Amino acid sequence: MLDFKKSSDGLCPAIIQDSRTGKVLMLGYMNEESYKITQETGKVTFFSRSRKTLWTKGETSGNYLTVVSMKEDCDHDTLLVQAIPSGPTCHTGTDTCWGEENKVNPLTFLSELQDFIETRYKEMPEGSYTTSLFKDGLNRMAQKVGEEALELVIEATNGTNDRLIYEGSDMLYHLIVLLTSKGLRIEQMAAELAERHNPGWKKH
Repeated sequence: MLDFKKSSDGLCPAIIQDSRTGKVLMLGYMNEESYKITQETGKVTFFSRSRKTLWTKGETSGNYLTVVSMKEDCDHDTLLVQAIPSGPTCHTGTDTCWGEENKVNPLTFLSELQDFIETRYKEMPEGSYTTSLFKDGLNRMAQKVGEEALELVIEATNGTNDRLIYEGSDMLYHLIVLLTSKGLRIEQMAAELAERHNPGWKKH
């Protein structure tokens, strides 16, 4: 539980981080009341030290910060709020209060996609193409990866860049399905590539 009594003014700093990008958006302060309101509404609410009043981020601009999670630090006097911004966070119109650009890296979607595919694997909903792949078994999944890889090669040598991206996406999707069936993650492949990038890496 946050200890608001540790500071003489009853405030705790709240670091706001975009839950999707990891980018720090701003720093604000909460008292016990604004903290409770944030918990109840799911919208980040601060206490303004200059105006001496509560304020919900976005109440004027419409650029709310929707809470995903809240964690206190080891000393129970600082809060880390992961949120999704609905627009620029800074009052100056920039994405962050440090003038930084806040964009989602499309590569992070691969993890989200595998999370979704893992849910399919657990629930096996009827009518889902992913479910049908799991039900067809390992050999069929591996075969689909090979088929999509071949189509990727064909587009690379005789097709267009748009079709190359399209077929490459198909291959990645089927590869992630295959990995999921084996209890593996796409991040493990990324870690393997990172290890190979090390100058001291030697081929197995």
